[in-house]
Amino acid sequence: MKETRPYVMRVRADSMDATRQRILDAAVDGLWRRRASDVRLEDVATAAGATVQTVLRIFGSKSALLASASAQLRDRIVEQRESAAPGDIAGTVSALFDHYEDMGDFVIRNLADEGALPELRGGLEQGRRAHRRSMRRQFAPQLGGREDGPLLLDALVIACDVEAAPTRRGEEQGGRRGVCSFHGEPDPGGWMT
Repeated sequence: MKETRPYVMRVRADSMDATRQRILDAAVDGLWRRRASDVRLEDVATAAGATVQTVLRIFGSKSALLASASAQLRDRIVEQRESAAPGDIAGTVSALFDHYEDMGDFVIRNLADEGALPELRGGLEQGRRAHRRSMRRQFAPQLGGREDGPLLLDALVIACDVEAAPTRRGEEQGGRRGVCSFHGEPDPGGWMT
């Protein structure tokens, strides 16, 4: 009997890990498709093949579940945004366009929920800091040593923000054009030289 018990416990632990991952994947999918305020525990549980009670036993609360799902999405965001080498302006702009095409609606929905769901504030603040770090990293060669570097960084942070940068879809619908919209012209005004 002692031989069987460790096996059963390992199988149970593996099953619990798989259930946790299915729930997390369902929550990520829910966040991806709708506003955080519209993600229902019942829908997440059903999609994961679990019960609401199981979701709450594993994550503790809807807020904790959504925080875990947002963290998983944040990793994807950083990977997309920083796929170009620092200093590669055209690559950075292209990566931002691809990122906003892929995740822009998700980010906008979360920003819209910020006031209604205080638990999103921490993640959104992290996102704002990550955006600034990303702009600093991507444009470091162009900004380094310039007296107006901090001011230019501020301008890049604002101009390349999801709410300012148009998407390809947005351009087709008359979207605004900002610094990040010069997709085919990496430095039209010569200001980065």
